[in-house]
This record gives sequence, structure tokens and C-alpha cells, in this order.
Amino acid sequence: MDSLEKTTHRSEQKSRKFLKSLIQKQPQELLLVIGTGVSAAAAPGIPALCSWRSCLEAVIETAEQLDVLHPGDAAQFRRKVMKDRDLLVVAHDLIRKMSPRTGDTKPNFFQDCLMEIFDNLEQHLQHPQVLQSILSLMDRGTMVLTTNYDNLLEIFGQQQNRPMESLDLKDKTKVLQWARGHIRYGVLHIHGLYTDPCGMVLDPSGYKDVTQDPEVMEVFQSLYRTRSFLFVGCGETLRDQIFQALFLYSVPNKVDLEHYMVVLKESEDHFFKHQADMLLHGIKVVSYGACFDHFPGYVQDLATQICRQRSPDADRADSTTLAGSGCQDCAKRKLEENGIEASKQLRPSGTQASRGP
Repeated sequence: MDSLEKTTHRSEQKSRKFLKSLIQKQPQELLLVIGTGVSAAAAPGIPALCSWRSCLEAVIETAEQLDVLHPGDAAQFRRKVMKDRDLLVVAHDLIRKMSPRTGDTKPNFFQDCLMEIFDNLEQHLQHPQVLQSILSLMDRGTMVLTTNYDNLLEIFGQQQNRPMESLDLKDKTKVLQWARGHIRYGVLHIHGLYTDPCGMVLDPSGYKDVTQDPEVMEVFQSLYRTRSFLFVGCGETLRDQIFQALFLYSVPNKVDLEHYMVVLKESEDHFFKHQADMLLHGIKVVSYGACFDHFPGYVQDLATQICRQRSPDADRADSTTLAGSGCQDCAKRKLEENGIEASKQLRPSGTQASRGP
């Protein structure tokens, strides 16, 4: 193996290192926050899925093609997309521009542009490994919310015979059921979904009924206090006004929490500064590598490690199943491993006790 191969191998090995505190979490202790990186890895053929910037650029181009945005406005928004740091504000302004001047965001042409961009998503699914990893975590109780407009995860899950459900913040009943863990295959889209006729919202005022509802907010705050949030494929989520309103504003002592964020490490100085800053929010930042190509493999390996964790309930269930099965020797070994006197646990009762061989 030459030096270049050794360096590459070491880099790949390093990218597969995991924090023990993360991989020892039970899947049901996690809430997965997925961003554009997940969709970009699964369907690289759609540039609009790659990032907020790419999505806004695609919206502007499509708006021009559909003649729903004045060329002068399009040019102005292109400059903002290239120069402005806060793309969420740019997106909000773009939605407003494509809406009636009534102070409301509905109806608007923004959704029409997204429907054009995301048409036939399932035909562009090339690398479903990341989605499969997320689905494996959901199978074991991990909750999922997303800032994405697309429903690639739901499409893939339905193909795998899971009863996937896309949830919207405007449906209080569904939101509460999801937040309380009663909709295992529900994906909460905090910005809405491109197929939703109600349109998209990028600031908390669009969800004032949600953010001013004590019952809903208490459930969300409880989630942030009691579950470990795992941010995957996210860039600007913590600066997202809706995410802040739902989970961050009224949670005290965030530094005492333990959340995780998986990021690309392009610059060591920027990465370690970001890591230090996020610890103030109770978030441990870890790197999947210095190249986006490492992302799918990292997520796969990480999900595999977490899914290996067995809950105490599962172990008790196994003991019960074994004790009630026909394989008495296996059950006896299992119980003896757990320090239980097998003769007492496996003694038959009732009519079976007097029945001969």
C-alpha cells in the first residue's frame, strides 16, 4: 500500500469513529433532525435538494420560466442568494414576493415552483442507503422531523411497506400524537411539504397558533429536554426561526443537554470553533469526514451501531419468549446467564405438570 492509499485509508478510518455517548443511545432515546444533506445524498440528480442555496436558485430559475417572477426581481434575488448569509430570510422574502400583498403567505407561486422542481422525485432516487438507515432507526423508535420540503424519505419508506405519514404543524391532533411517540412512521415537516396546498412558511408568525398553544409547546419543549436530538445533513437548522421558536427559546440550561450534530469538516479552524460554540447549546458536533462522499457510509455505520443497542424491555421480552418456547435448553441457558434459577422459571404448571412425556 503506497503512502497515498495509506493516507486515504486512515482518513476513511477516522471518519468512522463514533462517540460512545452517541452509539450507546437507545434508538427510542433519539430524535433525528434531517436536512438537505440527506436528500442530496439519496437523489444527487436534483440540484435543488443539495442545499438551501441550490434550492432557492432553482426556485428563481423556475419562477422565471413560469413567468411568475419579474426578471428584475429575479436578478435581485439571485444577488441576495449569492451574497446574503441568512438564506432563510432570503427564502422568506422570496415567498412574500410571490404572494398577494395581504400579509398572508397563501396562496403563492413558491409552491408551484417547488412542485415543478420536485416532480417525480421517486424516479431520481439513486442512493437509498441513507434513507434505509433512517428507516431502520424509525423501526426501533427514533422520531424524525425535517426542515426539508421534499418527501423522499416517505416515498422510500412506502416502497419498503412502512405506513409512512407526512405531518404538518397545522394539524394539532397529529402533531401531539407524533410528539408523544404515537405515530412511529410519521415525519414532521416544520416548514411544510411542497405538496401541501396551504403553502410553505419560513417564520414563526405563520405558525402563531402553534407557538402560542401551551399544550403543543410544552410537548415540544419536553422533547428537547428528554430526547437526544441528532442533526444529520443539517447546515442552518439552529438558525431556523421556526426550529428556534419550537425547541430553543424557552428551554433553560441548554448546556446541560446532550444533543449531536454530524457535519462536514472542510476547515479545521472553522470546525473546532463551531464545535466549541455548539457545546454552549448542549450540542456535540462530530465530523463525518472532509468530503461529502463520506456522508452516506458514515450515516449507515452510525445507524448500525445504534440499532445494535438492546433495550431492557427487549431483553425481558426475549427471556419470556424463550421460556415459553419449545426450546427449553436454550431458555435454560438464557435464564442461567441472567442469574435466574432455571428450575423455578421453567417448571410447568397446571395440567402440563402432571402430563407424562
